[in-house]
This record gives sequence, structure tokens and C-alpha cells, in this order.
Amino acid sequence: MSAPLWLVWILAAFVLGSIPFGLIIGRAHGIDVRAHGSKNIGATNVGRVLGRKWGFLCFALDALKGATPILLILGTMTPSASDEATIRNGLLPLAGAAAIFGHLYSPWVSFKGGKGVATSFGALVSMWPTMTFAALGALVIWLLMMKAFRFVSLASMCAAGALPVLFGALAAWPFDDGAIARLTAALPLLLATVALAILVVVKHRANIARLRAGTEPRVGASKPPHSATVRS
Repeated sequence: MSAPLWLVWILAAFVLGSIPFGLIIGRAHGIDVRAHGSKNIGATNVGRVLGRKWGFLCFALDALKGATPILLILGTMTPSASDEATIRNGLLPLAGAAAIFGHLYSPWVSFKGGKGVATSFGALVSMWPTMTFAALGALVIWLLMMKAFRFVSLASMCAAGALPVLFGALAAWPFDDGAIARLTAALPLLLATVALAILVVVKHRANIARLRAGTEPRVGASKPPHSATVRS
């Protein structure tokens, strides 16, 4: 696969990732979600402002825009064995990163966006088998933290932090004499998961401040007063 074609895929992934589904869902209900709740266009704030089912829909759509470019590349490529390794370890992570950055810095909303959790999950889980199991493991961490504390932000940061650990363990497995060599071969992807974890935490810095102040809303807390006026 040529370099210009790589660039086309990466740009297409960015454009797809930049679609502000949270804003679109809110506008369909006569609400600008950027003016309510945490003022974020991600699934958590959509669910807080419009109701849980719309938050789930937003999460699914945001995850889908992370997964779609990966699945399209996997479905259309017919490379040689050597090219396939390059595509799986190079183009797929780059396309996934482009979709995530499109979501984080969407040109349609003045280069602002969500916090990247749903889009990251969609991109990672679709990278079969390189990232799939690590992403599913991070999802389990997210669910456990949500069950225990009911803070979406805390669960998201814990899941993001667990991702490099899970990926590193899976890449090195089995833990025999060849584990270090396998982990070294996977180092670029491991560093990518570390960068993603740091980015997720940075995007949640306002949530961290609210967690420390005890003002971060829990899932299941009372909806904002205006939510009763929103069409469903």
C-alpha cells in the first residue's frame, strides 16, 4: 500500500472521527449540550442532559466512528505477508489515532470535542487481534469502577491507565524466555497506548478537580433542572 493511500486513509479517519454526534443528537432535541452539564459533547454529558438512552446512543456512534476506518482498512486490504505486518502495526494505529484526534479536536466545533473514551474504545477493539483483548480488558475495568464508585470520569481514567498494562502483558505472553523480545517488538504500540492513557487523563483534568472537590456528579444522580423540558 503506497504512502499517498496511507494519507488518504488517515485523513478519512480524521474526518469520520470529527463528526460531533453528541452535538447532533442534542440539536435534534432542541438543545445545545455545550451549554449544559459539563458542556462537553461526549456521551457522558449527552446522557446527563438528555437521558441515559441518548448517552448510550452517543457512545455507540462515537465508538463506531473509531472502529469504521479500521474495519474498512482490514476489509479492503489485500497485501503481501510483509505488507500486512506493516499495515497492522503502522497504518491501523495511525488511522485509529486520526479518528480519536478528530473526535478530540473536531473542526466542526472550533477544534474542540469530547474526551475520546468511546472513540478510542471503538478503534482499539476493532484492531483484531492486536488490541482487541486489551481493549475488552479495559472495558471490564471500566465496568468494575463504575459499579464501585459510579463516576464515569474515574472509571474512564482507570480503564485508560489499565490499557498499557493489559496490552504489555498480552504482548509479552507467555512469560518465557521470549517475552522480552515480544514486548520489544510491540514497543511502538505499547508507547501508543501509554500516550493515549495520558491524553485521556489530560482531557479529564476538569473532572479530576471536581473529584477532589467532591462536586463530580455520580451516575444516577438527579438530572439537571432543564432536562424535563427536553423532547424525548
